[in-house]
Amino acid sequence: MSGHAGGEIAGAIGISLVVASVLTTLIWQFGATIRARAALAREQEYRRLAEKSVAAQEAAEQRLGELTDRLGDIRTRVDSLDRILKQVD
Repeated sequence: MSGHAGGEIAGAIGISLVVASVLTTLIWQFGATIRARAALAREQEYRRLAEKSVAAQEAAEQRLGELTDRLGDIRTRVDSLDRILKQVD
């Protein structure tokens, strides 16, 4: 073995370690990007679901208001009929 063989082996190992660390970093960053995109998609879906829920709640509240008004009208009519029936007796 010549004196250069040890240096060549050390150089090859060093280059391999650098390439391995660069590849590891690239893979790690790619995974982080995928996780961030998935989190963003989940957040957007939750936001859409919350907006849909609020819209449904507002529609139900409006419908409840309409029903309350109709019930008030019915109560007025029943009271009127009750007075009429008391007068007839």
